[in-house]
Amino acid sequence: MVTLHDCQQRDATDPLRTLRDFFFVPEGLIYLDGNSLGAMPKAAAARAAQVVGEEWGRGLIRSWNTAGWFDLPQRLGNRIATLIGAGAGEVVATDSTSINLFKVLSAALSIAAKDHPTRRTIVSERSNFPTDLYIAEGLCAERGYKLNLVDAEHLGAALDADTAVLMLTHVNYRTGAMHDMAAVTHAAHAAGALVVWDLAHSAGAVPVHLQAADADFAVGCGYKYLNGGPGAPAFVWVKQEHAARTDLPFLQPLSGWWGHAAPFAFTPDYQPAGGIDRYLCGTQAIVSLSLLECGLDAFKAAEPLGGMAALRAKSLALTDLFIALVEERCAGFGLGLATPREHAHRGSQVCLTREHAAHGAWGSGAFAIVQALIARGVIGDYRAGNGREHRDILRFGFAPLYMGFTDVWNAVEHLRQVLVTQEWQQPQFMQRQAVT
Repeated sequence: MVTLHDCQQRDATDPLRTLRDFFFVPEGLIYLDGNSLGAMPKAAAARAAQVVGEEWGRGLIRSWNTAGWFDLPQRLGNRIATLIGAGAGEVVATDSTSINLFKVLSAALSIAAKDHPTRRTIVSERSNFPTDLYIAEGLCAERGYKLNLVDAEHLGAALDADTAVLMLTHVNYRTGAMHDMAAVTHAAHAAGALVVWDLAHSAGAVPVHLQAADADFAVGCGYKYLNGGPGAPAFVWVKQEHAARTDLPFLQPLSGWWGHAAPFAFTPDYQPAGGIDRYLCGTQAIVSLSLLECGLDAFKAAEPLGGMAALRAKSLALTDLFIALVEERCAGFGLGLATPREHAHRGSQVCLTREHAAHGAWGSGAFAIVQALIARGVIGDYRAGNGREHRDILRFGFAPLYMGFTDVWNAVEHLRQVLVTQEWQQPQFMQRQAVT
């Protein structure tokens, strides 16, 4: 049986414990939602003041040169590249995940149409993040493709001679289940399809090896585990052989001036930049990019402590502990586990389930349980049943940069108390807000 003292001892000997000092986590708060919005780096407020007050306020337009604004997407992209198994000059930080997905999925379809014109299907997981499916649905309608949604266990069988692109999120947002990127990519290529990966719930939480997996395209989020702030710019990576193609000048359909070979030549015709710079579009969000840099500084500090491998080891230890404590201390209250127990198939979150049938007018109670926890200062989130299952999700993310083992023990103790006392049944915890 794990005790609170055991967890305190693990924190005291944790070689990564100093990384928590990079972040502001309010006193008394247990933050288990870093998989949705990362904690604020302590340096972010001062950096924002510097960018606004000095670089914008005093430097004005000169700061595109003097403060290094112009190449910020590439500089940050190079830093992100080290976290996702990509090379220098292969990643840019820009736009949102949805916009970047539109770019790369469009590019993948253009390549497929040129190289394999008879292939007319995009395959994806039925429980993929909805915005990814919406982008794919729109492109299918525009280009005359079909979107084939299947359960994860049927992905291999769905890859056939009609598949142009396989589009997947590496770590599932609802369950925390993680695909074997190399194996899935190999299977897709063997079937003649290209692969687009969404790393929104991977980058900064689990090691990613895009080059080693021979992936084709990838996008990811800047405001989750990378701690770039709400709405932080995302990133995009493209395999070099695809980025270098010259036979498809409008391969990336958002052909804005920042993706031009010579933006300040102001030519009336579009001439795409070489490599990944082609995947830029319009003028960059400099304040947001600057704050993302603060989040990436913590990963640089983690490098001499073991980098992503050490962060992954801690993430698995935290999630193992959470699962064990929930099953030990919260047994008998109708909670299930959606997240895989196998390390190779688990991201950095744990998703508990609660069935609808047993709880009458309260539904599953999952939403109210999460709200009761939030009222106690334990921040997780809730995801409703997706229409094909009668269970809701209580979702908890574990960001190893700033989470500790004592946090895990205390979070489970709060959950136990909410369940034992039936505190969650208080009416105020059933009040829905815009964001759940």
